[in-house]
Amino acid sequence: MEIVTDLSGSSPPPGGSAVTIGAYDGVHLGHQALLGELGRRASAAGLATVVVTFDRHPASVVRPDSAPRLLCDLDQKLELLAAAGVDRTVVLRFDEERANETAEAFVEEVIEQGLDARLVVVGEDFHFGHGRKGNVALLAERGAVGGYEVEGVSLRSDRDGPAISSTRIRGLVAGGDVEGAARLLGRAHQVRGVVAHGDRRGGTELGFPTANLDVPAAIALPAVGIYAGWYERPDGSRWPAAISVGRRPTFYEDGELLVEAFLLDYSGDLYGEEGRLSFVSRLRDERTFDSVDALVGQMHRDVAEARHRLTGT
Repeated sequence: MEIVTDLSGSSPPPGGSAVTIGAYDGVHLGHQALLGELGRRASAAGLATVVVTFDRHPASVVRPDSAPRLLCDLDQKLELLAAAGVDRTVVLRFDEERANETAEAFVEEVIEQGLDARLVVVGEDFHFGHGRKGNVALLAERGAVGGYEVEGVSLRSDRDGPAISSTRIRGLVAGGDVEGAARLLGRAHQVRGVVAHGDRRGGTELGFPTANLDVPAAIALPAVGIYAGWYERPDGSRWPAAISVGRRPTFYEDGELLVEAFLLDYSGDLYGEEGRLSFVSRLRDERTFDSVDALVGQMHRDVAEARHRLTGT
């Protein structure tokens, strides 16, 4: 997949393009269905598929105090778009200037001049431009004049079900329903970060050394609790893991929120590497124990349950 960050320095795909636009946070099953439709239409017309997205979520600029936590960072989004078979992704910088750009100016600059669009496929409720005044109807009006077709498609999971949306998935993640989120994402929710030093209690005091993943604050974390999931190392190897998202209330009255993973059957130093944690199943709520021994006993049970859910053993 070709990645373009400056339209002024690139040429439209030869023969024109089939374009879709959006934040594409999570590249969930609704997004994937739209991309599939885009690909089918593009293939029939001999067009390259192009996704126009942004270097950050537009809400982080337009309404920073209420911007949502993200289902994936930019690198993961690009990986997911490439896996979906997209030919080119245009990553536009979203800043105050872009936020104040009219919908008409955006269409002319990006869709028409920058990409020579022959087909535009977006979600049926897609909005863009200053004040969110751009929509499918405006695109269709421009397309009728500019000679390109516009289609708004449903992101519903089935004919009668609710639409799949990043907002809906964020709600599932925030509530700890990682299984429900996975059904809409088409994969387990994953967070990424560098393995950092924690309070060093896991290995020496508890007998469960953990990888403390420093996840960027902008990324959506599951609700506080204990989970079963997979830890992926930079070399691509995967390890089953018991994961804690919590504040360690047995030891701290108001501890720092940490994401810690105990890798089953692994022995080695993970500090400083970028790890990836995929949340498969919620095991239980976090709770305070009367003693360290009681906590350790529960941790043994958590690890056994994580192993069973992940490997069936």
